Amino acid sequence: MAVYVDVMFLRELLVDGSLLLTTAWVRHIKASPWRVLGASSIGASYVVLMLFPQFSMLFTLLVKIAISLLMLWVAFGFASLQHFARNVAAFYTVNFVAAGAILGIYYLLMQGSGEVWRTLSFVSGGMQVELKMGFIYLLAAFCIGLYIYRTVLTQRRERELVQTHLAEVIIEIEDRELRCIGLVDTGNQLYDPLTRTPVMVAEAALWGEDLPDAWLQSIKEEQVDRLVAGIGDESFKWQERLRLVPYRGVNRKSQFMLALKPDCVRIEREGKVYVNHKVFVGLDGGKLAADSAYQAIIHPTLVQNSQ
Repeated sequence: MAVYVDVMFLRELLVDGSLLLTTAWVRHIKASPWRVLGASSIGASYVVLMLFPQFSMLFTLLVKIAISLLMLWVAFGFASLQHFARNVAAFYTVNFVAAGAILGIYYLLMQGSGEVWRTLSFVSGGMQVELKMGFIYLLAAFCIGLYIYRTVLTQRRERELVQTHLAEVIIEIEDRELRCIGLVDTGNQLYDPLTRTPVMVAEAALWGEDLPDAWLQSIKEEQVDRLVAGIGDESFKWQERLRLVPYRGVNRKSQFMLALKPDCVRIEREGKVYVNHKVFVGLDGGKLAADSAYQAIIHPTLVQNSQ
């Protein structure tokens, strides 16, 4: 009997890829195609090794679980233990559901007992079930196509929505002028509670030339209160412009954001220029957009009065 290793590899690559993409769909993860391809290649290579008797020690339950964990790590990364555990649970759920659905549909479409008997064989007193793999790979291709269609359509809608709310932001502090792209967020209602000054948020990394490295690290670790407590330990040329703005985070806990008082913030959008002198620029330690489409969140009151 001839065995075509390349066909077997491509077949398993297709199946593993469809399962990983379906897992990403279930978990609402924007998976990188190259990472999914790499993870699928690991799974396909592992299946090909089954053809070689000298690697039989690799086909234990623990090794199979380890390979699946490696595939998930390559495909989706390891943000946290909880996040990774949820990816594992979703991956195995997708596998079990897909296997059950394929088996159920396969026997549902059979037309008679003759077809059922053709899938059965008896070896050494045991019974084996053989499925026609064409249907399985048709289903796998359908899953991949559905995922790609959904991903492309969703990303296109998101880009169109974001593009309509983007604007160029110019922040001026003394002789320093910083330019970036900002997103007008109507849901941003952050004000300084004492002066009722609107607060726009910008990535702290934009100020890498001006802020001390220790400050950037403290902002990233959300330890702003400790930073302010030791504010005299390290000099900063705009120290008198610093503000501490309280806000309520996603977890509903009160937190503090380090902010700067600029001389002026200009916003250029759709041919109009909005100039604001009463505004704080809050510093965020992370990335506001995964694709770096914008680096600031613009308070809606800053685009009301144009010049």
